[in-house]
Amino acid sequence: MRITGGSLRGRTLVAPEGRTTRPTSDRVREALLNILMHHDWGAAIGDPLVGARVLDAFGGTGALAFEALSRGAAHATLFDTDRQALKHIRENAAALKITDDCAIMPADATRPPQAAQPCTLVFLDPPYRKNLIPESLAALGRAGWIAPHALIVAETAKDENLALPENHAVALARTYGDTAVHFITLS
Repeated sequence: MRITGGSLRGRTLVAPEGRTTRPTSDRVREALLNILMHHDWGAAIGDPLVGARVLDAFGGTGALAFEALSRGAAHATLFDTDRQALKHIRENAAALKITDDCAIMPADATRPPQAAQPCTLVFLDPPYRKNLIPESLAALGRAGWIAPHALIVAETAKDENLALPENHAVALARTYGDTAVHFITLS
């Protein structure tokens, strides 16, 4: 696994072994970051990367948050509940020399701590087919993690039904093999 673009492009990342963590492939990560950078998100969202406060609520390896930092995000908070994943996120942040730009927390996106500051870009890449996205969106919203004009990027299996809480809408969706990426806005 490598960072696919920006100031950290080409730098390698380590991932936990086994099946507990399913990192987003380099190809899908690059495609979704290109969409974030080049799609017209409108005046309310603007450029979703430059200066963004990012939440990667299912951190895994940290790749999504680190890609955003590589492309101009100001800060990233990463959650995970798996000890090995948290260990690898910390190792990756240290190797990339971006620990000052990150807060890495042992936290559950369905029961998050209260946010100190809302995030403008939120990544949700939970285990597939467990219906965690609606529950996470509701919990993160209640805890103050999602800014009023945030852009949320949710990854699911291609055949997975994505039920969203009220006032959330899919603005754009793309599929890559067995993976679907949904770009969600608040309505």
